[in-house]
Amino acid sequence: MARLRLGPLLRYVDESSATVWVEASRPCTAEVRCADGSSGRARTFQICGHHYALIPVTGLTPGSATAYEVLLDGVQVWPLADPPFPPSTIRTPAYDDAARPVRIAFGSCRWAAPPADDHDPVGPDALDTLATELAAAPDAERPDVLLLLGDQVYADETSPATRRYLAARRDLRDAPGNQVADYEEYTRLYYESWLDPDVRWLLSTVPSCMIFDDHDVIDDWNTSASWLAEIRATAWWNERILSGLMSYWVHQHLGNLAPAELAADPVYAAVRADPDGTDALREFAARADADAASVRWSYRRDFGRVRLLMVDTRAARVLAEADRSMLDPSEAAWLREQALESPGAYDHLLIGTSLPWLLPHLVHDAEGWNAALCRGERGARWARFGEKLRRRADLEHWAAFPASFDALTALIAEAGGGEDAPATVCVLSGDVHHAYVAEPAWPAHAPAPAARVLQLTCSPVHNSIPGSIKIGFRFGWSRFGRALGRRFARHGRLAAPAVSWRKTGGPWFGNQLMTLTLRGRAARLRLRQAQAVPDGKARLRDAANTVLSE
Repeated sequence: MARLRLGPLLRYVDESSATVWVEASRPCTAEVRCADGSSGRARTFQICGHHYALIPVTGLTPGSATAYEVLLDGVQVWPLADPPFPPSTIRTPAYDDAARPVRIAFGSCRWAAPPADDHDPVGPDALDTLATELAAAPDAERPDVLLLLGDQVYADETSPATRRYLAARRDLRDAPGNQVADYEEYTRLYYESWLDPDVRWLLSTVPSCMIFDDHDVIDDWNTSASWLAEIRATAWWNERILSGLMSYWVHQHLGNLAPAELAADPVYAAVRADPDGTDALREFAARADADAASVRWSYRRDFGRVRLLMVDTRAARVLAEADRSMLDPSEAAWLREQALESPGAYDHLLIGTSLPWLLPHLVHDAEGWNAALCRGERGARWARFGEKLRRRADLEHWAAFPASFDALTALIAEAGGGEDAPATVCVLSGDVHHAYVAEPAWPAHAPAPAARVLQLTCSPVHNSIPGSIKIGFRFGWSRFGRALGRRFARHGRLAAPAVSWRKTGGPWFGNQLMTLTLRGRAARLRLRQAQAVPDGKARLRDAANTVLSE
C-alpha cells in the first residue's frame, strides 16, 4: 500500500482550480476529493527513487471553501487518523467581489523548528505560531497566499539531527562535511522542515508561492565570478548544485506554476513520460547551471487586481565584473514586460525579490563601494581586498549591482507612473534577518511615480541574528551611518543613487511575518512577531499595523 511521505501542500489556487503537491512511498495514483464534489488525480513521477505528484483540482466554485482529502490508489491517507487540526480546506477567491480583500503574508529564512519537547534556541517559529492561531479559529481571517521569499531549507547549516543522519551515510571528514551533498540528503531537509505537524497542516490549507535564496543551495551562491570559478573546481560542487536545483524544481518550483503553465512545460512532460524522470531532470538542472538564460525560475501570479512578480535574484545573475548584473538580459526583459503589461489592469504591483532593493544607507553605500573596488576602480590591490570583503560580509544585494539597482529603480518609477498608475508598488524582500519599511523619494528634476512606492522587508520566519549585527543595522540607518556611507561612496567614485529614501518603520528583530491586506486601491500592512507566553505556547503579537494607501 502506498503511504503519504510528505505533504499535502496546497500550492496554486485561483477562482476555480488548485494544485496539491504530495510525495508518496511508491508509484501510485494520487487523488484529491473535495467535500463539494470537485476533484483531481495524477499519476506519480519518480526522481531519485522518490515518488511525487502535483494534483490539479478542477470544478471549484469561486468564493467558496471546501474541505478535501487525499487518496493514494483509492486509499485515504489525509487527513491523518485522529488529526489535531481542523480539516484542510481549499478556499477559492472571487475577484469580481470588490469588497473582498486579498491578504498576502510573506517572510523568509526558516530553520526547521526542533521537536516540540526540545528547547528552541532561536525562539518560537512564526509559521508554527500562525498555524496554531488559525487552527484555533478556522473561520477567522487567514492569508489568501503565503509568500516564502527564500531559504526555505538550509543546505549549508544543518541541524544536529540532520548531521547525525549525514554521518550515518558518509564520512563527514570529507567535503562537504556536515552540509548536504546529494538529492537524497536534500529530501531530508524537506522532511525535517515540512513534517513539522503545525507547518504541515498550515501548508496543506494556505496556498503558497516560493522562490529560492542562497542557503537553499549554499551561502553566497553566485556572489561573484571568482567565487563561482573556485567552487566549480571542487570535487563535490557539481553534485551539490545539480541536487539543489533538482530538489528545488520538485519541492518548490512546480507548485508555483498555474495548471496551464504546467501543461506547457517540456521538462514536466519529459519527467512524467519516463518511468524514472531522474535523468531528464538532471539534464535540465545541468543546463540551468551552465546557462542561466536557459531557464526561468521567476514567475507571475495575478490575484484579481494585484499583480505579483516573483524574481530570481540568484541563478539569473551575470557575474563578469565588467558586466555585472543581478538579472541577465532575458530575465530583465521579462521583468520589464510583466510590470508594464496592460497599464491600469492592476491596483497594486508586488515585486518579490529575496534580496532587498533599499537597504540601510551605510550598507547600500558600502556595497556600491565594494562593487567599485572589485571592478578595479582603485586598482588591483583594492580589487583583491574588495573580493575578500564581499564574501566575508555578504555584500551582494541590489546595491552591489549598481546598474541593476538603477534599472529596477527606473522600472518602478515607470510602472508606478502615468494616468493608470497603481495605488502602490511594493518590493517584498527578506534575507537580512530583520524587518523594516523604507520609502523612496525621487528628486525634483526626475519624473516621480504617482503610486506610493515601498520597500517591505520581513525576515526571519525562524532564525537568529547576533547582537552585534543588530547594532550594525540600527547604526546603518542613523545620521552618522549615512555620513560614513558617503565617505565610502566618495572613495569608490560612486554617482549618487537615482532616489533617496528613508526608513518609515523598524527595524524590528525577531521571528516574524508581514501581511498585506489589499482591497481595491486601499492597502494595509501588519507585522506580527512570534512571542513565547508562560503556558509554553506562543502567540503572534502586533509590532506594526499601518495604512499604506486608502
